[in-house]
Amino acid sequence: MKMVSEGILLGIGNPLLDISAVVDQDFFKKYDITSNNAILAEDKHTPMFEELVEKYNVEYIAGGATQNSIKVAQWMLQVPGATSYMGGIGKDKFGEEMKKNSRLAGVNVHYYEDETTPTGTCAVCIVGDDRSLVANLAAANCYKSDHLKRPENWALVEKAKYIYIAGFFLTVSPDSIQLVAEHAAANNKIFSMNLSAPFICEFFRDVQEKALPYTDFVFGYETEARTFSKVHGWETDNVEEIALKISQWPKASGLHKRITVITQGVDPVCVAEDGKVKKFPVQLLPKEKLVDANGTGDAFVGGFLSQLVQEKPIEECVRAGCYAANVIIQRSGCTYPEKPDFH
Repeated sequence: MKMVSEGILLGIGNPLLDISAVVDQDFFKKYDITSNNAILAEDKHTPMFEELVEKYNVEYIAGGATQNSIKVAQWMLQVPGATSYMGGIGKDKFGEEMKKNSRLAGVNVHYYEDETTPTGTCAVCIVGDDRSLVANLAAANCYKSDHLKRPENWALVEKAKYIYIAGFFLTVSPDSIQLVAEHAAANNKIFSMNLSAPFICEFFRDVQEKALPYTDFVFGYETEARTFSKVHGWETDNVEEIALKISQWPKASGLHKRITVITQGVDPVCVAEDGKVKKFPVQLLPKEKLVDANGTGDAFVGGFLSQLVQEKPIEECVRAGCYAANVIIQRSGCTYPEKPDFH
């Protein structure tokens, strides 16, 4: 194993406390939410959070897409302090819960703590194998690049050799993303982003396009990839073609080529690089072992990054991503056993 230095991997994102519960189709209908989708909460969703807590058996898990990926990478690496993370939380009970949870996970967290806004939450509504995510960003939405620029926080950026940000953060602080993206390009570091959700590709196209030239790795799921293609008028639904086109998007720095990694659930993972696409089959689990798909995409990225920071070949990164996703899908929420069993 290549020596993993302290703080080698940094994530910046929207820390959210997941409020996870098994609900029914009527609940989906009542709040106008759809299976396997991620959206930002609107006014009509406000009562949902209270109803979940009052009527259902809920579990609280420190989440948010980037934070999930960083925690999984940290778990796979088993090197204390190998990862660090920044994002906005509230000065409240949920914020304390988040700090405790992340530190137990071994991640070096530097949260911005907002005095007046509560910690963000994400309703994770599960029906069978399907789930729908509704995020109320709250304090996560208050993150500003001023926090990032503080010497003790910018030190984390300078220490990191790999930086990962999920696309969801484009809705909060695109200027923070530009700062770290430009730093990565100027200092020969690896900068990765995720397409994250169809609504990001549709409604945050401008800021996504501004960040894209700086990306060395772009992750995504087939649904977002197809939405990205549609938004850009590519007139193809073929995930391999889309992955290839994203990998060939103009690049701000020529030091690294761009690699696009698109997952497709039970179908093979598509990796586009150097004008070619490779497909990697995923290991299928029997249906009775599937517990909760929430966080599996985040877990895939975390597993992938855990090998990437060790400069392992792409095949090994994908294998680790699939392993992590398989572990997480057999548990409730983005949680994992004490030690990984990845060989």
